[in-house]
Amino acid sequence: MSTSTIAVSSALESARVRYADANPASFRLHQEASRHLPGGNTRTVLFHSPFPLRFVHAEGCRLVDADGHEYVDFLSEYTAGVFGHSHPVIRRAVEEALAFGLNVGGHTPLEIRFAEAIRSRFPNLDLVRFTNSGTEANLMALVAARAFTHRDKVMVFSGAYHGGVLYFRRGGHPVNAPFPFVVAPYNDTPATLALVEQHGRDLAAILVEPMLGSGGCVSARRDFLLALSEAAIRVGALLIFDEIMTSRLAPGGLAAVHGITPDLTTLGKYVGGGMSFGGFGGRAEVMRLFDPSSSDALPHAGTFNNNTLTLCAGYRGLTEAFTPEAQIEMNQSFDRLRGRLNEIARRARVLVQFTGIGSMMSAHFCEGEIASERDVDRGNAALTELFFFDLLARGYYIARRGMIVGSLVTGDAECEGLVAAIELFLEERADLLREHS
Repeated sequence: MSTSTIAVSSALESARVRYADANPASFRLHQEASRHLPGGNTRTVLFHSPFPLRFVHAEGCRLVDADGHEYVDFLSEYTAGVFGHSHPVIRRAVEEALAFGLNVGGHTPLEIRFAEAIRSRFPNLDLVRFTNSGTEANLMALVAARAFTHRDKVMVFSGAYHGGVLYFRRGGHPVNAPFPFVVAPYNDTPATLALVEQHGRDLAAILVEPMLGSGGCVSARRDFLLALSEAAIRVGALLIFDEIMTSRLAPGGLAAVHGITPDLTTLGKYVGGGMSFGGFGGRAEVMRLFDPSSSDALPHAGTFNNNTLTLCAGYRGLTEAFTPEAQIEMNQSFDRLRGRLNEIARRARVLVQFTGIGSMMSAHFCEGEIASERDVDRGNAALTELFFFDLLARGYYIARRGMIVGSLVTGDAECEGLVAAIELFLEERADLLREHS
């Protein structure tokens, strides 16, 4: 082990000890939770050593933990929290749903107006169906593609995350749904097209995030996405854009930004007003497979697919709070923030860069272009975790893997505070960062 690696490991261990000493109430709650939940956890991404924080209050863009520490929320529920916490529009929507009735067991007019609002924001959706999560949305889109094409295989990309049973970091995971997957390298057009040619007659779908979200905020090159679109048409596969995260980045999502019309699009997270939600839609001829008036329709169950809480929150959120104008303004603000952070890193001549688009970004402790999972893996994981703990100590909450996400209620003052906190980190940890450059 090199001297520099030992120094980083020592600094990280000290940061963990400082964190544990500062959060005894969270530790006690973690111990109690571990009596009832495996590892005290029911959502893997939230766990980290030595134990995760337990939050007791959230409002606006701020969180309070069990020990009374306040944090500016720069994670925004992994992109689902675009409205912040307890946004007044969402509060009124919840009250509307309560007055209407939560579980009516039948159709309501609320479905119609919400579907219309979604189609207005995403014009490439001829028809849409609702689910309870992004995972379900992607599963149903894949089922639709396989039924429509009468083929089995699905092309995905290394580093992608499409839901709780669709992990493709380092190729795949034992929990994945048992589809026959063809895993291609992200942003590598020649290698991907070679795989398309090899498997083309069996490919039902090409499923792609136009920017890897959980995989490090790695943007797809436009020529790569265009090549996928052309290849899908050539071999008769359906192109599916997973915009569960990235649709927050522009009206119409990144498909609109790139001028590409996928056959199907999957949505989730913030679209349901921050409630449990997923959706999939696209070409009418594909979506009509789910028309129950047809004798051979595909079934699509889900007790809460049309739950009134999500329908009200989603509709009000899209039409009153996260309007196209607000969406554009928010993402432009965070584009400026990311630019400032990269300029600060360049001036400090230290080993960190921030990738992403708009209100989604990620810190990478490595040099060179970040265009694929392989590039992300060049980053120094220990430095990334140290970055997480140091920002926590200064009152800023991000993902342990370095992901930073904004919201409508994250203001200029909060962004200025984050810039100052990161400048301090770069200054105080300069020796460690330069040793790894």
